[in-house]
Amino acid sequence: MKIINLLRIVSILSYLLVILSGEMIGVPLVCWLLFTVVDVGNIDQVFAILGILGVVLNVTRWRNRIPVTILIFILMLLPLISRMVQIPLERFNYLSFQIPLSIFIICYLIFIILNAKKEKPVVSL
Repeated sequence: MKIINLLRIVSILSYLLVILSGEMIGVPLVCWLLFTVVDVGNIDQVFAILGILGVVLNVTRWRNRIPVTILIFILMLLPLISRMVQIPLERFNYLSFQIPLSIFIICYLIFIILNAKKEKPVVSL
């Protein structure tokens, strides 16, 4: 049970610490999400709201249900996918983006798998 919670925490922290390259400096994803949520009229506002909704759903009591964890994972990936579609992929070739994103994806997928194994009862004949 503790490893599952640790995987969730590590994945959320790495998600929030993904650095998005800006014009002058890199911006952590958490800052981008918060600033974009209040940027009225920006198409990225929808994706930022969905990303924050995914992070918030991680602290609800439904967070361990398999469909909800998959939905949370998709909601959290949507802002990143949106940025990667809008900007050429060559601009994401730096470690402060790739490493936290890889940690997030790997840890959250392992979390989903372990959570599914824990929730599914083993049927024996």
